[in-house]
Amino acid sequence: MPSQRHPLEDVLGHQFEDPRLLSLALTHRGSLGAGRSKSNIVGNETLEFLGDRVLGLVIAESLLRKFTDENEGALAARLAGLVSAAELSRVAHEIDLVSHLKIARTQKLDPAGTAVLADACEAVIGALYLDGGLEKAGAFIRRHWMAAMEADISPPKDPKMALQEWAQGRGLPLPAYREIVAEGPAHAPSFTMGVTVEGYPEVIGKGRTKRIATQEAAAALMTQLIEKNI
Repeated sequence: MPSQRHPLEDVLGHQFEDPRLLSLALTHRGSLGAGRSKSNIVGNETLEFLGDRVLGLVIAESLLRKFTDENEGALAARLAGLVSAAELSRVAHEIDLVSHLKIARTQKLDPAGTAVLADACEAVIGALYLDGGLEKAGAFIRRHWMAAMEADISPPKDPKMALQEWAQGRGLPLPAYREIVAEGPAHAPSFTMGVTVEGYPEVIGKGRTKRIATQEAAAALMTQLIEKNI
């Protein structure tokens, strides 16, 4: 009897030859239990590591083909926005990834579930690549990222630069950044950075490098400021 298909396979556009890859992609490290040695608890981190690179490659190639007249700086700004945790979380919600995630019983997703969902989305991309190759992974990425790629005609401004200009325009000191946490294994580190602007509460961002975490923090603070019409 053929094994029962996972409901996500139709959404992903691929039937897995090795269903264990998809199962692993949907398994958060925290769900594997605190009683085991941390060195033996992997979860979807390795697939997340791979998916991050595959996503970056496919998006970078798509941008290069679409925006032929833009320089490296403009393309890099577009890339940073499209591979951000916010975009990954958006796609995760779009395919209802949250319904299939295995997380710890005591773990609760925040309303956006940004970090956990973003990591799981990257892990799914990594699983797609390993099982179906770049063709399957690339097709999924282009299907779910193309609209976002085409929505912004002008290249987005770097979040740190945008926040700096916002502060300077109001006569405030430059934004201050600090490292809050650096954790995770060497092959999949995780950084948490905080940013403050004088007179406003600190906002945090997370990422696999300090640069990404800093950009996430700056983008999150800018979003708050815009929403409040400050």
